[in-house]
Amino acid sequence: MNPEFERVTIVGVGLIGGSLGMALCRRGLAKEVIGTGSRLKNLSTAVEMGAVHRFALSPAEGVTGADLVVIATPVSATIPALKNILPYITPGAVITDVGSTKAVINEQAEKLLPDGVSFVGGHPMAGSEQAGVRAADPYLFENAYYLITPGAGSPPSALETVKKLAEGVGARVVEMEPELHDLAMAAVSHLPHMLAATLVNTVAGMPDSERFLSLAAGGFRDTTRVASGNPVMWRDIFRTNRSYVLEVLRFFKAELEYFESLIRDGKEEAVRNNLERAREIRSGLSSRTKGYLPCLFELVVTVPDRPGVIAGFTTHLAEAGINISDIEILRVREGEGGTIKLAFTAEKERDAAVQVLRGKNYTVQKK
Repeated sequence: MNPEFERVTIVGVGLIGGSLGMALCRRGLAKEVIGTGSRLKNLSTAVEMGAVHRFALSPAEGVTGADLVVIATPVSATIPALKNILPYITPGAVITDVGSTKAVINEQAEKLLPDGVSFVGGHPMAGSEQAGVRAADPYLFENAYYLITPGAGSPPSALETVKKLAEGVGARVVEMEPELHDLAMAAVSHLPHMLAATLVNTVAGMPDSERFLSLAAGGFRDTTRVASGNPVMWRDIFRTNRSYVLEVLRFFKAELEYFESLIRDGKEEAVRNNLERAREIRSGLSSRTKGYLPCLFELVVTVPDRPGVIAGFTTHLAEAGINISDIEILRVREGEGGTIKLAFTAEKERDAAVQVLRGKNYTVQKK
């Protein structure tokens, strides 16, 4: 495979930057991947883990000669990092970032760019509650959405460069306007994080909270999982996307007040209808065909509770050349088993998966 890039420099080799580097190195997408940052130990670890081929502590050495530069710092550090490297950027290079807010960054970046250097905003929708390069995963972006937000001055060639990066690491590219991106993220990412943190703090602040929290099971843990994210990173996200977060929060508060009124007034049928509407919308998320989400064809497989059961049926599908686009554990009872939902991009793949799994004596149902 011929490399797509001669030299890629990653500024900030943490979870996202390290995962990008690993994917680039393992797939042979770049002849050379360089990491740069301020922490020698972190950069040395990145080399040991195969996230970069080598590192440079100075911006000049790190970005000079790179045809693609990825700024993988926290949102608050993106523009300072851009200012720091611009004097050393080679003309013709493309710069992108990985931040989860885009409008402010796009606007400020375009004002700073010299002639011959392009910036295209990027946001891989993948991550983990863990942080740092030691949590990096070369498969982090497989089938994840990679949102790209070109500015008005972004040339088509620069857009194609960032698309090659995203598609090369296994992601699904979605192009969006920066403002639409920020509104969408406020709704589906930033608000959920705020709610998760608020729910944890609400329960923790109640009388006898220690007894309540000791009973926290699947529902509470699943709902609040994202509250384990990096507080500094999320503080910066709420700051840089303040207006859209507040706009979405107003919608949420209105919906919450409506639900509260139904319960207070004893309107049981309306409560049921409201819950049913939410259930139907949630159940259809992975198979919706509107907007940016492709149509997915699903099946549900029932499995016993034993070590390696997921690896077992996924291996059967891999051996048959069938690619799984999405996987979700629906229900599990310890000692008995549970149900797992699989999704495929083509109906024929879903139908072939049904045949393979039934042939291996799995209980399978089409969705």
